[in-house]
Amino acid sequence: MLTHLSIQNYALIEKIEIDFPKSLSIITGETGAGKSILLGALALIAGNRADSASLQDKTKKCIVEGVFDIRNYSLKRFFSENELDYADQTVIRREVSPDGKSRAFINDTPVNLSQLKELSFALVDIHSQHETLTLNEAEYQLLIVDAFAKTTEPIEKYRIDFKKYKACEKQLSELKEKEKQSKLDADYWKFQFDEFEQLDLKEGEQEKAEEELKVLENAEEIKSVLEKISIALNGGDQNILAALNENKIQLSAISKWKAAYSGLLSRLTSSFIELKDIAGEIDTLSEKVPFDPKRTETLTQRLDAIYRLQKKHQVNSVEDLLDVRDKVEARLQENSSLELEISKLQQESEKVREKLFSQAKKISSDRKKSLPKLEKEVSALLFSLAMPNARFFVEHTLLETLTEQGIDKIKFLFSANKGSDMKEISKVASGGELSRLMLSIKSLIAKNTSLPTIIFDEIDSGVSGGVAEEVGKMILGMSGAMQVITITHLPQIASKGNSHFTVYKEEKAGKTFTQIKLLSKEDRIKEVAKMLSAGKPTEASMRNAKELLKV
Repeated sequence: MLTHLSIQNYALIEKIEIDFPKSLSIITGETGAGKSILLGALALIAGNRADSASLQDKTKKCIVEGVFDIRNYSLKRFFSENELDYADQTVIRREVSPDGKSRAFINDTPVNLSQLKELSFALVDIHSQHETLTLNEAEYQLLIVDAFAKTTEPIEKYRIDFKKYKACEKQLSELKEKEKQSKLDADYWKFQFDEFEQLDLKEGEQEKAEEELKVLENAEEIKSVLEKISIALNGGDQNILAALNENKIQLSAISKWKAAYSGLLSRLTSSFIELKDIAGEIDTLSEKVPFDPKRTETLTQRLDAIYRLQKKHQVNSVEDLLDVRDKVEARLQENSSLELEISKLQQESEKVREKLFSQAKKISSDRKKSLPKLEKEVSALLFSLAMPNARFFVEHTLLETLTEQGIDKIKFLFSANKGSDMKEISKVASGGELSRLMLSIKSLIAKNTSLPTIIFDEIDSGVSGGVAEEVGKMILGMSGAMQVITITHLPQIASKGNSHFTVYKEEKAGKTFTQIKLLSKEDRIKEVAKMLSAGKPTEASMRNAKELLKV
């Protein structure tokens, strides 16, 4: 529950501090005194948008801080999941700087607005006249049914699985689109891969083929050169080897007379052996010089095919082409892997879908079972609020498809007058009727939920006299299960509070400020008397006030 509220530099508020007790707190004050400002400040710590225009002093930041006692509301999981420090007395703070930027904190740890809203939603329900309009919305009507049917926790678990299901379906849709595009490209990639397969490239083959082709293309010249060298070395009577052999014989005759001659003989012998070996190799190579026009044509065609593929893929070697081939093959295999991934994801999605339908059917059954009792109790409460002919009915339809709310479509139907057809609330209910209907529903929900705090703003719209007395009793009854803070203009409701605050304006240094104070017993009598007499209290209004307050 909200135990303390601090507001600084917000609208007409310079600084106020309020301690709220348990049970029912009443807030009254003249029109324009600033009661709605309090709600605006509370809305900030509930996660509403911030606006620098609401700053009282444009040179300073606005700070709104609420202290909540959360011991009995099972919120430790929220703190754990969001990596926040848990405290029984949790502090929520919102700061708005003059440039319009805002920051939010939970127990002094910065949080984003979605985290702030999630926690605030579990702590306080701010019911304003605007919220009465949401009673017309199908989603809000389902929230009411869930609270009454005690299916709030199951539907939250369902929504977690539903989000997983939708994420799975989104991923599946993206993969199918990717597969579709891949199939459109498959022919192209298959053609590319077939080119590589037909060519059957081997590493290093280009260099070998180019070398072999050069020999084939220049075979005549190579043969001619080798033969000439062979003749010069070892052909005819006057050849290099014969001359060297003659010189070797002559040198051998004198080699025994001096070491230098012997050394020369050794060197000459080595040269002779080397040249003789060269001559033999030249003869062998000359005999093997190929003259093969068919092989030349084959190599030429092979290299032309390689060159074309290199130009097509803008690479310069067979090794680069092999890399391209591997990439093309990977693209083709991607189709196959996509099919497997899609199949696996479809099976997973179907399992989640079956689980969701099972959950949704159970939730739907519990919701449907609760509807007659909800209709009966709302109608009874409306009767006590001077609407004896009011009828309330919940139209329930089963959907064939899963939604975030399950498989139920809920529509609240209402008739305020005898003999009138039941229609959707937005088409038949006036402002006062809507307020009483919403109060009846909130009263029932209070018995079925553990919401710590509810704040009513102008819930008494369109009611007076005896009806106001019944509204006050109903709100007081709600305060037995939760903390209730009510802003009201009616003395019948104001008199029901366990504590009573008044909002007023004061002037200081030429400026107007909003203030709030807790009323004493005597001040409270005067405040209620003033509300009864619509101005300065009279003796009669003072007596009536005491009677209402039972003092």
